[in-house]
Amino acid sequence: MVDLFLNRVLVENNWDQDELNTEREIIGILENRILVLFFASAECGKCQEFLPVLNDFFKRLKDPVYIEYPKLLALVYVSLDQSEAQQDRFLKELHKKVLFLAFDDPYRKELQAKFKVKDVPTVVVLRPDGSVLSPNAVQDICRFGCDCFRDWQESAELIERSFMLNEEFDNLNMRSVTEPVRRLKYKTEDDKRKKTWWKLWEKGKDRSEEEEEEEEEEVKDATLDRKRKEGDKGTWWRR
Repeated sequence: MVDLFLNRVLVENNWDQDELNTEREIIGILENRILVLFFASAECGKCQEFLPVLNDFFKRLKDPVYIEYPKLLALVYVSLDQSEAQQDRFLKELHKKVLFLAFDDPYRKELQAKFKVKDVPTVVVLRPDGSVLSPNAVQDICRFGCDCFRDWQESAELIERSFMLNEEFDNLNMRSVTEPVRRLKYKTEDDKRKKTWWKLWEKGKDRSEEEEEEEEEEVKDATLDRKRKEGDKGTWWRR
């Protein structure tokens, strides 16, 4: 996912609009994170309606006022505006920790084509490896709010190591009761290797039980033979 913006310039939506253009800066802000690409336009009525919902979603996952540890999430606004003035107007309403591409950057159109964005607003959600988690999560964010991120995080098997003790990390169980639904929703296949292992284990278990029974029978037979021989010896001695 970091590769998507290497050798590109991302701009922070703060007062100074700081540019992130070095490999170290891009990796530092995007590595090991869920990446959300927000395609929108200031002239789109639906985008204007969705904007406060997205802002609330983002700040509840990133702002220290709402959460002790900011989540591993990065939001990039990809403007489909017709003018730079429109983009600037829309950026004023966006959260200040959002990143964006400059209006004159042709990469905006490349991303639109790459992810086949035809309507706005569109929210493309990417795993840290760059694969698509959701081609458009607008409805999910509106309906489920911050719970979306938990599902994305589990589906991507993203672990926040920065504040975890080693023992906690080793004993962490990433599965939840929502996993079956989440796997179906985000098209993550079940781990077939686990099923194969289970079948092999069951076969091995059955085989072990059979072998134990055979060993017990052999012991019984050997004991009977020994007793029989001892009995024969006793009969011969009495004669």
